[in-house]
Amino acid sequence: MGFTRAELESYIGATVDDLIGPRCDLLFVGINPGLWTAATKTHFAYPGNRFYPALSLAGIIEREIDRGVGMSDDDRAHLLARGIGITNVARRATAKAAELTKQELIDGGAELRGFVRRHRPAVVAVAGITAYRSAFKEPKAVMGEHADGFEGSRLWIVPNPSGLNAHETVESLAVAYAAPAEAAGII
Repeated sequence: MGFTRAELESYIGATVDDLIGPRCDLLFVGINPGLWTAATKTHFAYPGNRFYPALSLAGIIEREIDRGVGMSDDDRAHLLARGIGITNVARRATAKAAELTKQELIDGGAELRGFVRRHRPAVVAVAGITAYRSAFKEPKAVMGEHADGFEGSRLWIVPNPSGLNAHETVESLAVAYAAPAEAAGII
């Protein structure tokens, strides 16, 4: 599946539904939907994004997900059955996360707090330290587990799986994502 630039640009400002079920053991939180994500209605969908390959390598999911074409209903059911949820800090789809304003991140952070209180995941894993620092006004936040947790859930800040995050590999992402998954009892 491919999109023209014009087709992708037509998704600027679109939103993508959260992937959340009645049981959420591990909630992954992205920064915001990219245009490919909005077009396919699949979180972390850009073909170069390493999120699903890293989940697979870590043993968090037990099947390959071809995110570039969009998740099937079976793919979504698999994630939900594993106790995995996915949401974003900011809702608005952009070509690049840098297009978000600081206020959008702060407002999205406040919304995320309510989302976590409602759904009560055991573990929250925020993928992207820069967005976390802005959204929660914690400029010195570091990667890894945060002892204070987040709205009653355990909290990890993990690397962003975007291909733009060049110093990470599928292997290093798999290691980073395995820790919160182990804490959530998924692996």
